[in-house]
Amino acid sequence: MLTWCDIGVNIFSSQFDTDRQAVIKRAANAGVRQLILIGSDIAESQLNISFCQQNTGCYTTAGVHPHQAANVKSGWLDDLTLMLTKPNVIAVGECGLDFNRDFSPRPVQQQVFAEQLQLAVCTNKPVYLHERDAFDTQLAMLKEQPKITGVAHCFTGDSVQLKAWLDLGLYIGITGWLCDERRGDVLRHALQYIPLDRLLLETDAPYLLPRNLTPKPASRCNEPAFLVHIANTVATLRQLELSDIARITVANSKGLFKLNNSLLAVEA
Repeated sequence: MLTWCDIGVNIFSSQFDTDRQAVIKRAANAGVRQLILIGSDIAESQLNISFCQQNTGCYTTAGVHPHQAANVKSGWLDDLTLMLTKPNVIAVGECGLDFNRDFSPRPVQQQVFAEQLQLAVCTNKPVYLHERDAFDTQLAMLKEQPKITGVAHCFTGDSVQLKAWLDLGLYIGITGWLCDERRGDVLRHALQYIPLDRLLLETDAPYLLPRNLTPKPASRCNEPAFLVHIANTVATLRQLELSDIARITVANSKGLFKLNNSLLAVEA
C-alpha cells in the first residue's frame, strides 16, 4: 500500500464530533498515514496540539484565520509564540486575507496577518496561507517578508496567480476542487504548471468532498481517506504513476514542514 500525507484536515469541525477517531482509523487504513491539522484560532490550535499528543502521525498548524482576526484577545501573539515551540506544531496559520466575506475588517485582517508573518520569520516556521479575493494585497504583504516559506493552502487560482506564488518559493496545496467538473477547469489547467517538487495534497476535510467520488459517503463529509482519490486525479492529469505522486508529495510534505517519521497506526 502506498503511503500518503494529507496536509489539510479540520479535525475539530463539528461534522466530525461523532466519529473523530473513526475518521483517523479510516485514513490510516487507506494509506494516509500522516495528517496535518489546521488551526484557525488559538483555541482550535490548542485542541489540535492535544490531539497530536495522543495520535502519532498527526501534526498541526497554529495560527489565526482571517475570519477570526477581529476576535483575537490580548496576549494572543504570546500564546501563539509559545505554541510554536511545542512538538508537532509545524507551521504558522491558517493565516492570510479573505476579502470575499470580510468577517473581520480588512485593516484588522492585515494587521493580524502581518504579525503572523513576522512571527513565522522569527521562529523559522513555514506559513499556512489562506487567500480569497485578496490576491494583490496578500502578494504585496508576502513580498515584504522575503524569508517566508510556506504553502498556498487550497489553491484554486489560475496560472498567473500560480506563477506569483511559485516565484515566492511557495508550495501549492491541491484539494478535491480539482475534481469539480463545474468549477475546476481553471485549476486543472494550472495544475500542468506546478513543478512536482512544489506539489502538496490535501482534503481540507470535512469540506470539498470530491464531486466525482463514487460512492459518496452517507454523511457527505470529506475525510482524509479520500486523499487517494484526489491523488488519482492528479496522476491522470499529469500522466504520472500514482506511486510517483505518493513518493513526491510525501517527500515535499516532509521537506517543507520538517515532519518526522511517525505514522498513524494501521489496525490489523
